[in-house]
Amino acid sequence: MLLDTSGFLCLQDKTEERNAAAIAHFQKARARLTTSYILAEYVALAHVRGMPREQVVAFSAEILIDESVEIVWVDESLHRQAVSLLEARPDKTYSLCDAVSFIVMREHNITEALTTDRHFEQEGLVRLLPL
Repeated sequence: MLLDTSGFLCLQDKTEERNAAAIAHFQKARARLTTSYILAEYVALAHVRGMPREQVVAFSAEILIDESVEIVWVDESLHRQAVSLLEARPDKTYSLCDAVSFIVMREHNITEALTTDRHFEQEGLVRLLPL
């Protein structure tokens, strides 16, 4: 499964109502994949949500060394592909991070995302943490 920004937040924030579901999905996943853009977006979202900086940084560092999580580092080619996807979907409000995620998921034959983001469903993928 792809670990999206909101999925990471649900995993880390014990006060989040989807925390238990996020943990259960994470534990049963056979494959765990994320991107460098998701990791960057996570830090920003966690700060906006008022999570303590030390906790956010510690979680971010843990993901970098977690051998069960594969990180796809976004390069120029992937970034350009994501911009092209955004151009091809003028009726959607996808973020650049979303577009990168969709491309990476398709490249890795992954259909499930640990996310609350409805955009994944709009793109024909499975949102594991519906609102």
